Amino acid sequence: MSVWSDTFKHTQHRPYPLPDRAWTMHMSWQELLFAHWPFPAETVRERIAAIFGGVPTGLEIDTFQGSCYLGVVPFRMARTGLRFWPTWLGPHTFEELNVRTYVCCQGRPGVLFFSLDAASRLAVFTARRWFYLPYFNARMSLEAGEGIHYRSTRTHGGAPAAAFEARYGPSGPVYQAAPGSLDRWLTERYCLYSIGPGQSLWRGEIHHELWPLQPASAEISLNTMAASHGFALPDVKPILHYVKNIDVVAWAPERE
Repeated sequence: MSVWSDTFKHTQHRPYPLPDRAWTMHMSWQELLFAHWPFPAETVRERIAAIFGGVPTGLEIDTFQGSCYLGVVPFRMARTGLRFWPTWLGPHTFEELNVRTYVCCQGRPGVLFFSLDAASRLAVFTARRWFYLPYFNARMSLEAGEGIHYRSTRTHGGAPAAAFEARYGPSGPVYQAAPGSLDRWLTERYCLYSIGPGQSLWRGEIHHELWPLQPASAEISLNTMAASHGFALPDVKPILHYVKNIDVVAWAPERE
């Protein structure tokens, strides 16, 4: 378990202190692509209200220099498990694909997911049942060679159709985003928010070292992920980042 202890060697980059309770889950995010598009804040607010039945009290739409951002993030979830539960008893490794935006509550900037497609029925069931996260079953594949070939088709019963296919990879050396930069604002977030019954707001804390970002290139041949949530992607090139691997620990969510 030393790899998970190593994640606590650096904490000075966090915007607020670590939780004062024991972490419960570990995972590694691998072969990850961040693809981001700008949107007006009002558009994002309208879609949150339409999808979740309203915007919970205290949840603010986060912006950078006046713009919100929508992210489509394919990756591999690896070495997933509970802190005191053998990894081999859990869904070790599976593909995941997130559609996300950025919010803030009580001064804590975080992520709000519109969807999390995953190739693990156990992960989907558990996250929907206990964490109020909008997970969906999907048929997915990740092939690594000279680059990454990623494919996903949502298979979840009753859910809007959504699919994604892309070839992507790094196009430059590893770097750490500078404080105050858009790169840092998009990636360095240490909590996620979810909306539960009765517009209840929940926050799940995470921790990892600074993202080892790389500039990326991507050929996205199919992408209806945003459209499945009512977003029409703007006719601009997305902001792209690639991450080979980052180790993460997480805490059980708490109600705000």
